[in-house]
Amino acid sequence: MRGTDRLQKVLYVIMILLGIYIVYKAGSIVLGSPAVRSLFDSGGMQRNLEDAAVRTWAPGYAAAIERSDQDGEKWAGAWMDQLMPAYSFLADGQASAPEETESGTEQTADRPESEPGQTETDGAQAESEPGQTETDSAQAENAPEAGTGTGEAAAAFSGSAVSDTLMEQLQDFDYLLSNYYTVDAGTSADAGLLDADVLLGEDLTIEKNPQVPQILIYHTHSQEAFADSEEGKVEDTIIGMGEVLESHLEEQYGYNVIHDTGIYDLVDGVLDRSAAYDYARASIEQILAENPTVEVVIDLHRDGVEGQKFVTEIDGKPTSMIMFFNGISRNSQAEPLSWLENPYIQQNLAFSLQMQLAAQEKYPGFTRNIYLKAERFNLHLRPRSLLVEAGTQLNTVEEERNAMAVLAGLLDEVLSGR
Repeated sequence: MRGTDRLQKVLYVIMILLGIYIVYKAGSIVLGSPAVRSLFDSGGMQRNLEDAAVRTWAPGYAAAIERSDQDGEKWAGAWMDQLMPAYSFLADGQASAPEETESGTEQTADRPESEPGQTETDGAQAESEPGQTETDSAQAENAPEAGTGTGEAAAAFSGSAVSDTLMEQLQDFDYLLSNYYTVDAGTSADAGLLDADVLLGEDLTIEKNPQVPQILIYHTHSQEAFADSEEGKVEDTIIGMGEVLESHLEEQYGYNVIHDTGIYDLVDGVLDRSAAYDYARASIEQILAENPTVEVVIDLHRDGVEGQKFVTEIDGKPTSMIMFFNGISRNSQAEPLSWLENPYIQQNLAFSLQMQLAAQEKYPGFTRNIYLKAERFNLHLRPRSLLVEAGTQLNTVEEERNAMAVLAGLLDEVLSGR
């Protein structure tokens, strides 16, 4: 009998060890998968768990906060916010999906969704592309390449927006990083990535041809509105701002612009920013395939930073400040996110920096720091891709409209080499 007891105990121990081994191996496989790594890198896993917990244990509260945001009943949301601020933080992050990155608030993720001083921590922005390594060869073949112009191109840009003194400062990586960028905690930037000589040496000019489409404007988060937006009035939303930008580019500067007004963040009447970048990508790829002459792609957003309004004055008019956003497909250890391949990281970093410097010279105070985030936010579809966060939910429609006129002028300055 004693022998049998010992044998049973040995078998129990073996079974326990085997169970631990199985759990360990299974966990390693799951945690090592691209999808899970992407969630951890972007912070989406934590946000999704927190969101699920609040929805489970306080469904009434969650519904009140979200309904107040969607219906404009701000008093209800503010009251619940004072009673229980936890979910209001999560709801703000989701409502502003690619918006807040600057003060660690919402900076767009796959919205990019992230912005300078806001860290659009919108899980919705987190590009949900597990296992994707699409190189979009078809797009690459049709996409006009941005030149790696050095020499004359660099000199031309430097001569218009960068003095010799500033150029020397920009060649100091620490100076460049601290004065022009906000880096999200989920990614990293080094001197190899942010090399002023290389980025300013990129020739981003295009030969203007109003006979064919050359610029595409779209909105991953189409439902974003502003402080005084009239409910149901598209002109008062970020889509309306896209129409204003399109009008300035065509009528004042002579470009041929496609403005895609597709809705990618509202599914069956329910706001869903988490999959918006996936929905938008399929549509934008089709538009680009049908219009291979498009050389510039702009994803126009409105940031969502709690309690912060970014406004300046230009030509005597109140004007929303903007932020350029880059998804650089690398984690906090400077490792590339291979499942989010982006062959145009350098060109797009060059685009945002050249726009930033042009703005600094002509309209000081108009831009916030460029925000860098881990994912790619569909910025891999063209060399001259730009994600713009225009103002926040606290800016007015008038301030946003004024910003679009300034943004159009800066785009023309960089694209025409003026």
